[in-house]
Amino acid sequence: MAKHKLERFAENLTFPNLFQLSYEYLKENGFEYKGRWNAFFGNDNPIVLELGCGKGDYTVALARRNPDKNFIGVDIKGARMWRGAKTSNEEQMKNVAFLRTRIELIDMMFAANEVSEIWITFPDPQPKKPNKRLSSERFLSLYKRILKPNSIVHLKTDSWELHDYTRNEVIPEGKYPVLFATEDLYGAPEGKDSNGDFLAEIADAVSVQTFYESGYLAEGKKITYLKFNIN
Repeated sequence: MAKHKLERFAENLTFPNLFQLSYEYLKENGFEYKGRWNAFFGNDNPIVLELGCGKGDYTVALARRNPDKNFIGVDIKGARMWRGAKTSNEEQMKNVAFLRTRIELIDMMFAANEVSEIWITFPDPQPKKPNKRLSSERFLSLYKRILKPNSIVHLKTDSWELHDYTRNEVIPEGKYPVLFATEDLYGAPEGKDSNGDFLAEIADAVSVQTFYESGYLAEGKKITYLKFNIN
């Protein structure tokens, strides 16, 4: 495993769409694409972030489904992120990028009103440290610095504790409008029309599954989903 990690770390350095940024580097040098990600992508399409992207499979899948948007996966685990970076380069995808960095530094890499949407997919629920949850008000306040007004945040998780915490504590406290909420994304009737087909408004949520999500579903776990506005 250590050998594979070293090989992946080395290959990560060759990917033109993967940026590895430490606090020390950002503080001293800043980031060349902050406020000008449109120059990197070569267009003015909306920018969507996946925070805690893991292997990057969700980021890549969303980018395939939505060629009119630009997708950036953010995570600190370089050996995992390698998979998504490699796939997107092999497929010569022009609307995908990855940031290997701490999510706490996100406003050092994006300017105000530069991001249109955020996905939080199966993050660590942090059962003993609510303030470290990626859907906590601490992090939502950080996201507000880079999001356009009335941007959408998606939360998919197998953790009922995280879902309930976000829906029943964070959202009411922040008075964030809920656009969609379910405790059983694939099984509950509220996500389907009269024909039993999934609603268009949650198409991206049900059509893409992460590596870990597929495993949770195989174990019989229910997947919860929240879609709400902030800012």
